[in-house]
Amino acid sequence: MKAVIARVTVAFALAAGLAGCYVYDPYYPPQVSPQAAFDRYWGAAMDAMRDQGMNITAENRAAGVIEGRRGGITMRANVIPQADGRVRVEFNASGAISEDPSLPDRVSRSYDARLGR
Repeated sequence: MKAVIARVTVAFALAAGLAGCYVYDPYYPPQVSPQAAFDRYWGAAMDAMRDQGMNITAENRAAGVIEGRRGGITMRANVIPQADGRVRVEFNASGAISEDPSLPDRVSRSYDARLGR
């Protein structure tokens, strides 16, 4: 009899302990379409170049290429969609960089600021 009472007591204790437990669903970040992601990064790259006084001389959205010029410096932004849905952006500077050696860094910082980084 004591064994039955002990088992019942243990069962109630376990049930009471489990009653307060709750398992939350994991966080699922909102899904962004690949086109929306591309548009966001494309706009940020173009506006970052404009922020630093560059004139956009060429843009080919299908190829993901933006070219800008300021003085003797030419910068090219490559906006590259990745297979996993992310977008990679590369900035390359050429020409007379000595005219304004910090221009590429300022464009990069402006780009990051436009993305809230």
